[in-house]
Amino acid sequence: MQTLEQIDLSDVQAVYNGAEGDLWELIMGQQIHIGGFASSMDLCAKAGIAQKGGNGVDLCCCNGAGIRFLLRFCGITHMTGIDATARMIEQATDRCATENMQDKTQFIQADSCSTGLPDASMDLVWGEDAWVYVKDKAALINEAARLLKPGATVAFTDWVEGPVALTEAEAERFMRFMKFPTLASLDDYRNLLQAEKLEVVHAENTGRYAPCIDLYLRMLSEQLTLDALRIINYDMDLMESLKGEMQFIQELARSDKIIQGLYVARKA
Repeated sequence: MQTLEQIDLSDVQAVYNGAEGDLWELIMGQQIHIGGFASSMDLCAKAGIAQKGGNGVDLCCCNGAGIRFLLRFCGITHMTGIDATARMIEQATDRCATENMQDKTQFIQADSCSTGLPDASMDLVWGEDAWVYVKDKAALINEAARLLKPGATVAFTDWVEGPVALTEAEAERFMRFMKFPTLASLDDYRNLLQAEKLEVVHAENTGRYAPCIDLYLRMLSEQLTLDALRIINYDMDLMESLKGEMQFIQELARSDKIIQGLYVARKA
């Protein structure tokens, strides 16, 4: 597992409390994860959770888009959202209320590694491309396992190191720009899930990462340039810097050095 000691939770909170988080939502939509709706539908299908009802928790829920998706399209009865950033909790609460989902949701500002929720209280633990921001991934998977009822499912996607290893310099540049304190490989998460006695049903490369990065870079460079400039106060030098970092990520994606991993596991 790659580690960058200089990055911590406060750096991640700064992203989603400010302009950087707004930029990610601009180019990726409210579902700030690779593949958007199609990725969520794929994860839901592979987890086998559609129309089964029950209670779920979204760890690192961001603006609550995953929660709204699960309630509307997958038949989950009630969702709890956990996020460490106050602004995201406020956005999630407001957006769920706008869609008349306030009676089916609750949001808690907390560390996703220590939610304070009861043991064995959830039918589903969910995450979409957000656990890469968590430094202690072993503690996070331990918390997910603790929250699951017997027979329940954990389903998540995340940005992970691909089959082609990053160089030390590449890892540092990528993680510093993205504010990732640690970066797991595809097998790292599989091993962590198995260490918690969870049965791993899926641990795979979705193949969506590189095409989506190509799309985001085109949107930033063409259709959404003025919108992005407005968010960063029309700072042209900063815009060029952002494009350069996105082009670097594009190179990593096309080289299979960064991928989107998909995982489904069940508690015995």
